[in-house]
Amino acid sequence: MAARTTITPSLAVPDVQASVPATQVSLSRVGVTGVEKVIRVKADGTENLYHAGFECFVDLEPRQAGVHMSRFEEIVGEAIDEVVLGEAFRAEVLAAHIAQRIRERQQGRRAEVSVEARYPETVTTPASGHSTQEIYVLFGTAVASQLGTRTLTGVQAQGMTACPCAQEMVAELGRERLSEAGFDDEQIERAIEAVPVATHNQRGIGTLYVGCPEGGEAWVDAPELLRIVEGSMSSEIYELMKRPDELAVVAKAHEQPRFVEDCVREMIRSVVEGYPDLPEEAFVMAHQENLETIHRHNVVAERYGTLGDLRQELASGEHQHRHTTMREWLESPAA
Repeated sequence: MAARTTITPSLAVPDVQASVPATQVSLSRVGVTGVEKVIRVKADGTENLYHAGFECFVDLEPRQAGVHMSRFEEIVGEAIDEVVLGEAFRAEVLAAHIAQRIRERQQGRRAEVSVEARYPETVTTPASGHSTQEIYVLFGTAVASQLGTRTLTGVQAQGMTACPCAQEMVAELGRERLSEAGFDDEQIERAIEAVPVATHNQRGIGTLYVGCPEGGEAWVDAPELLRIVEGSMSSEIYELMKRPDELAVVAKAHEQPRFVEDCVREMIRSVVEGYPDLPEEAFVMAHQENLETIHRHNVVAERYGTLGDLRQELASGEHQHRHTTMREWLESPAA
């Protein structure tokens, strides 16, 4: 059997990534996706686990062939140890720390990091009072450049919506049948008001981002954003429910039917009213997707813009023709 050959790298091996490429043009983003980590956060004597996915990017100069890919993984691990352990998990703070380190270590003009973390939370069902574990999603996005660092805090939660349009048609059908059965108009309206009216439902997925300029004093609380998202829909939903809980959820949903558009508007209104101290230049994006039950397609609604524009539109009812996008806000000069 032939002897195994051991290859020892020479210390003189050139840094190929630092060489000049054949085609000299800068690249907007180079990096890694699909980086996964389990983050352990100790708080109040208990340990919480977050399953987090990372995307990390840096820009690339036209005279540099490539970035050092291994550094991304190194920086993510270092940042988790330094920023997260021993304190409350804030995805946007972790994203900002990683972005700043990537920009420095990769010698880029601009770095961008996105964090998506899933974590369990125990909640109580509305009628039976049982404990059930629900999975929520936190997002953190950061862009670090010569202009400073801007961050976004995001959350995602699921809920249930009841369609107002179908409900009104069912109510009208009920009026017709009650009239044919001999009930007068007053009796019919009393019956319609007293009894939940059927409609078709959707499972909704709501996403909400809020961004504060660098140096701002306001701290956007992710759990509060989750409550805003769940409250924007017709009803919360639960993984484990007894029959009294099912009744409570269905009754609540049918008592406040909402279109996909209503959910987005409720999220926007709740942020504007719930965060009066946030500066005008803060950013908000609300997104809702409803998974249809009587159609093969799904429906989506979205609104984004600066908090100042949203406040003005809610106060005046006048359409703001220019809506600042998330990309524009992240790329603009930090305060």
